[in-house]
Amino acid sequence: MVTVTLYRKNECDECDIILQYLDELQKTHPHQLAIVNVEQLDDDQQGVDKARFPYVKIGPYVLHSPFRKTDLQIALGASIDRASHLESVNDETYRQRINRGHTVSTTDRVSFWISKNFMSMVLLVIFLYAGLPFIAPILMKTGQTGPAKVIYAIYSPLCHQLGFRSWFLFGEQLFYPRKLAGIAGVKSFEEQTGISSDEIFKARSYLGDEITGYKVALCERDTAIYIAMFLFGLVFVLTGKRIKALPWIFWLTIGLIPIGVDGFSQLPSLASAMPSWLPIRESTPLLRVITGGLFGLTTAWFLFPLLEESMKETRTLLSTKMSIAKQLASSEGKNK
Repeated sequence: MVTVTLYRKNECDECDIILQYLDELQKTHPHQLAIVNVEQLDDDQQGVDKARFPYVKIGPYVLHSPFRKTDLQIALGASIDRASHLESVNDETYRQRINRGHTVSTTDRVSFWISKNFMSMVLLVIFLYAGLPFIAPILMKTGQTGPAKVIYAIYSPLCHQLGFRSWFLFGEQLFYPRKLAGIAGVKSFEEQTGISSDEIFKARSYLGDEITGYKVALCERDTAIYIAMFLFGLVFVLTGKRIKALPWIFWLTIGLIPIGVDGFSQLPSLASAMPSWLPIRESTPLLRVITGGLFGLTTAWFLFPLLEESMKETRTLLSTKMSIAKQLASSEGKNK
């Protein structure tokens, strides 16, 4: 039997007229009726349709109010004829589509749950990803070097872990920059460890000691990126996910270009032999935090609202499907 779905809002003067039309057409054009009040869906009523309400969906046909009883009759007749033809030729695709539309599967329920909790899941992943590297120096400090080295090994493919570009906990300083950075008042990495900054593999594998402290498994810049993303995500959720996506031009100019310039301009300083005319520089922890923080903030601001909009559309479709399936199941139960 053809299903007629009426999409309405709370204030709907035309709905009584539409329901009267449908009741009068029931004998000549038998159909199942489902009513979806979009203002009672899970906080996503704005995503059902951007057009005015109410409107009626009959198979592939949509009628927006105001319309005549004749328009409704024509759409119903066309939909019934189409359904009868597809059933007569035993169209399996049509049958599957009808069954999917009237049945709420486990996949639907899981997808709906994920779409509702997506941002919380993203925040949890970021929190764990950015938080676990700080567990490594804590484990080193307490003598549990085995588990600590596992964490360092996990993050090794994901971050350069250079000692002179990383944070240290439980030591004399929070960071030990290269001499090239020219930061007064702090010991350089070379002075503290006796390792030349040209010895990249040694600087990468150095984990620290009781005096120096122990290295965080993520570098200064990466730490700033993920903390900024987490903080924006937290604000985004607490403000009801109403923050609009940042225009891509701002992400490019404020987020991507500064981190690119600061990061790539350091690369010549790591090479063993470079032309004398090429500028050699080393960034500072402050610059890495600023550029990393800006990149993390703008990336999250650009990406999270877009992801939430996609999740919102998924919630709307599934919430509507659940509402229709529940009504049709109730209607079929009464008719038995």
